[in-house]
Amino acid sequence: MRLSHIPLRAVTGAYILHAGLQKWSGDEVTAKAVHGMAVGTYPVFESMPPTRFLRLLAAGEIATGGVLLAPMVSTAKAGAALTGFSGALLGLYAKTPGMRKPGSIWPTQQGTAISKDSWLLAIGLALLVDGLTGGRKSKSD
Repeated sequence: MRLSHIPLRAVTGAYILHAGLQKWSGDEVTAKAVHGMAVGTYPVFESMPPTRFLRLLAAGEIATGGVLLAPMVSTAKAGAALTGFSGALLGLYAKTPGMRKPGSIWPTQQGTAISKDSWLLAIGLALLVDGLTGGRKSKSD
């Protein structure tokens, strides 16, 4: 792992791990709210009980955070995990009514928190590309 990857992986990994741990102990009200939002975008989860959905989401966040924090996990694998995770979050932003201003990619007040997950996608893609290319410099560098 390159020195420049440490802050990217540490901050995103710790944040996602913490979010997963918080969800792991979430109550039924939280489970219903999170499940309801997800089902609007990903209907495949409609038949899943909200508490089970919240536990699976929590497990995914804990795993993603752990992968990012584990120095023995390659940069490419950590980047792929973060890219997949953040891509799913941005799906919520793109498909949930009220998150974006009409006819625009820009967020509403409600969508601002999720739109910021675009930064996670950028970090994930940067790690993935750097891991796959071995950190080679481009011709323009």
